[in-house]
Amino acid sequence: MATNSERQAAYRARHLKSENGELERLNLMVNLHAKRSLERLASCYGVTQRAMIERLLQSAERAAVDAAQNLPDGQSDYYDSKLKLGVTQ
Repeated sequence: MATNSERQAAYRARHLKSENGELERLNLMVNLHAKRSLERLASCYGVTQRAMIERLLQSAERAAVDAAQNLPDGQSDYYDSKLKLGVTQ
């Protein structure tokens, strides 16, 4: 008989994997205000929360790459995860 963790792993292998290998799973907690903002944004644009997160990330990356282009070795440093643009939490 399979343990609970084995059943969960089997379920994830069957149901929570990308068919074409282009998706990866995220599991995280965000504060309530961020969650409500995500819900409102997704509703406003008529997309899923996943699609909204993807749009926001693409927009943020475009801004970072644009900023990096103005720095010596900025773009390569960005893609090597070495660039720090001074954003704090």
